[in-house]
Amino acid sequence: MPSSDERLLAMLIYLVSFFVPILGPLLIWLLKRDESDFIDYHGKEYFNFFISFTIYSIISGILVLVLIGFVLLFVVGILLFIFTIIALFKAYQGERYRIPLVIHMIK
Repeated sequence: MPSSDERLLAMLIYLVSFFVPILGPLLIWLLKRDESDFIDYHGKEYFNFFISFTIYSIISGILVLVLIGFVLLFVVGILLFIFTIIALFKAYQGERYRIPLVIHMIK
């Protein structure tokens, strides 16, 4: 079981992402990844999540020309918010949560 500090920092990776999506989580992850496998796991999971949903957003943006992109952009935005909230709570509970629909590029 990770310590309360590790759980708090892993949770902060997701919480800070609402305000500064790249810089905040990157700072936490880079500063603490060598000290904690739990924080390293959640840092990698967050950035895989961020990259995957950026790709989904770009594809949805292109599909706006076909009119289905408007719906897809809305769905991607809602899923981004919901999965971030779920991952935030799971990290605070000390779980290694794998976010659905994520392409795992960073291992």
